[in-house]
Amino acid sequence: MKELSIDAKVENLGKVLEFTDRELETLDCSVKVQTQIDIAVEEIFVNIASYAYVDGVGKADITIEHEEGSQFVSITFTDQGIPYDPLKKEDPDVTLSAEEREIGGLGIYMVKKSMDDVIYRYENGSNILTLVKNLSA
Repeated sequence: MKELSIDAKVENLGKVLEFTDRELETLDCSVKVQTQIDIAVEEIFVNIASYAYVDGVGKADITIEHEEGSQFVSITFTDQGIPYDPLKKEDPDVTLSAEEREIGGLGIYMVKKSMDDVIYRYENGSNILTLVKNLSA
């Protein structure tokens, strides 16, 4: 298990992606899967940085877990910001044109479609969102 605790500021996105990519490279992750994970990590971290802490900057903790012999990696984001379950937001109607579609929700929709599982829970004052991805996909 690898962990990173960082200020939830958009300017720290590069450090978060660097941390994630470094760990994925040790798992011989394909470029395709790594790109899918990077896009999901960016979406989740930027949302935390932009919306979780209304009155300033808080922390975001990112944990990467992979059991030896498993094809799956889990990346968990934890913050103590405003309770928010992004999975409750209705998926956008992607059959509509961009002009007809409601603003918002496309990012988390892409995360849900590209990951094998996305799990949210609120526990002990923390938002906990876990992305699960099959490395051999």
